[in-house]
Amino acid sequence: MLIVVSPAKSLDFESPAKTKKFTTPSFLKESQALIKDLRKLSPDDISALMGVSVKLGELNHTRFANWHTPFDLDNAKQALFAFTGDVYVGLDAASFSAADITFAQNHLRILSGLYGVLKPLDLMQPYRLEMGRKFASGKANTLYEFWGERLTQFLNDELTTHKGKSKVVVNLASNEYFNSLKPALLDAEVVTPVFKDFSSGKYKIVSFFAKKARGEMAAYIIKNRLKDPEALLAFDVNGYRYSAEESKPNMPVFLRKQ
Repeated sequence: MLIVVSPAKSLDFESPAKTKKFTTPSFLKESQALIKDLRKLSPDDISALMGVSVKLGELNHTRFANWHTPFDLDNAKQALFAFTGDVYVGLDAASFSAADITFAQNHLRILSGLYGVLKPLDLMQPYRLEMGRKFASGKANTLYEFWGERLTQFLNDELTTHKGKSKVVVNLASNEYFNSLKPALLDAEVVTPVFKDFSSGKYKIVSFFAKKARGEMAAYIIKNRLKDPEALLAFDVNGYRYSAEESKPNMPVFLRKQ
């Protein structure tokens, strides 16, 4: 079973990671090609492309200029400990044991506009490049075109090494990032948990809470060493409960009223 999550815009490259162990991203050659084209953009171009302030445009212009290989612990950080957005607040990697980190390394994958797919211990340098931005590189007009079927094939190759009766991808990524995969070509059953909170008289997806819950679900799978999608239904973190009535095949819904 593989878990896929989105990256985060917010990063922490100041705090030390919990481990010195690291691996190297699988698509650094593709990342270098993207960086080459990103360096052609001015800070104003980057601000317009990403819909961010001039200050953030300048920050990312500097990041792209400084990006270089080879990666090591002095110039990069493991992805699991570098991202700090809502999903990663829920994931709470700082609470992971060494065994949790090992399980995560084998079962958790982070989809990325710049790096394609990151394993938790893959080193990365700071960047911002959302998958859904219409950035042209080479013959591709968008990042979805740039990555094509590469990421799907990568997951398929990894799934062949997993033991078990069935191959499953637990989709805890946003639509923006999951759309970088080709579900029809995935050699796996895709299970997409949905998290709803009671608000304004009804249950609905509240973005902040849903993102955090995706991270909590990923942590639940990792800490409990889950390998069977049926076991996901017992998820009961922070007041969420599985609702059979609301759920659909391969789309379990978890509700919270508080």
